[in-house]
Amino acid sequence: MPLQRSNLRADCTQCVGLCCVALTLTRSADFAIDKPAGEPCPNLLDDFRCGIHAHLRDRGFPGCTVYDCFGAGQKVTQQTYAGTDWRHAPDSGAQMFEVFAVVRLLHELLWYLIEARELAPSLRAELQTALDDTERLTHGSPEELADLDVLAHRARVNELLLRTSEQVRAGVRRTPLDHRGADLVGARLRGKDLRGADLRSAYLIAADLRDADLSFADLIGTDLRDTDLRSARLGRSIFLTQMQVNAAKGDAGTTLPPRLDRPAHWS
Repeated sequence: MPLQRSNLRADCTQCVGLCCVALTLTRSADFAIDKPAGEPCPNLLDDFRCGIHAHLRDRGFPGCTVYDCFGAGQKVTQQTYAGTDWRHAPDSGAQMFEVFAVVRLLHELLWYLIEARELAPSLRAELQTALDDTERLTHGSPEELADLDVLAHRARVNELLLRTSEQVRAGVRRTPLDHRGADLVGARLRGKDLRGADLRSAYLIAADLRDADLSFADLIGTDLRDTDLRSARLGRSIFLTQMQVNAAKGDAGTTLPPRLDRPAHWS
């Protein structure tokens, strides 16, 4: 069966709380506690559910509501380790957490590649090959995944994604807007025309983007934490993820691509 976006959506019921153990938490506005990688969150229950799931934001854990594993949690749990969990096989725990990080990155690349394939028909053959190669890597054994140079693979895929971005954004505006990696923390960009802008890896933390037009803007890696996106137009933005949307502030007037969900906290 061809890979679907539904395969890249988290299903916590099929996971063993991997993100609640594998990730480092730093006491901040996002997390109420410090927790090292490999140590279970104190809110994780014996059945791998979160004990405060319905009250994460109220209890100081909004970062947990933002995080998205792109379906890596259930993939590693059910396929890579055939349902084994780190509590009953503690010797494999460290490896499982390492593999989870690798598969999560591969799944994120798959998300981008599926979108790129739709955006750039002239690159479809190359993008399909990259997609097939990336998906094949996700089916590797625990040892193969742990040994994989996933950053080198990401670099190769990124070249294709850059070409896709340049092709899509070409002709959107006479003078391209290059804000790649820019520090736009707290920037006042309300109502700005950002169509076709290169905002890759830009810092838009707490920026005011109300009513801004981000159609065809490249948002790979853009930091949208607490970015005000009320009534902003992101319906045709490219490479936008659920995790970025979850981290931002929006309202009923914010347009989103149909592949993404409107966060509950926006209401």
